Amino acid sequence: MRIAGTALMALLLGGAPALASDITGTWQREDGASRVRIAPCGGDAVCGHVTWLRDPGKTPAKVGQRVFYDMKPDGDAWKGSAFNPEDGKTYVGKASMSGGTLTTKGCALAGLICKSYSWSRVN
Repeated sequence: MRIAGTALMALLLGGAPALASDITGTWQREDGASRVRIAPCGGDAVCGHVTWLRDPGKTPAKVGQRVFYDMKPDGDAWKGSAFNPEDGKTYVGKASMSGGTLTTKGCALAGLICKSYSWSRVN
């Protein structure tokens, strides 16, 4: 009986889908150029706004600008839209956590062209 219970528990836990990590908070880009605050923005979605820029006069990004839209849990990641202030375009966006690092990725042309950034939590 004990073996059957253990096997059932392993089956239930092993078959459970991975859940997206909590990505809310303030994040600094790996190059230290900007910070983004990710917070709930309706339902189960989160959005990200620029909160700080190292050189505000040298980038088209603006403090307060939304750069991540309607990011929703999708397995162990978050999917939605990502706005790139540098080219003024919106891309299919994905965010995922590994340890204490957040990786965001924006893709165009059905995923043929992608750009990723790494972020570290500052709060």
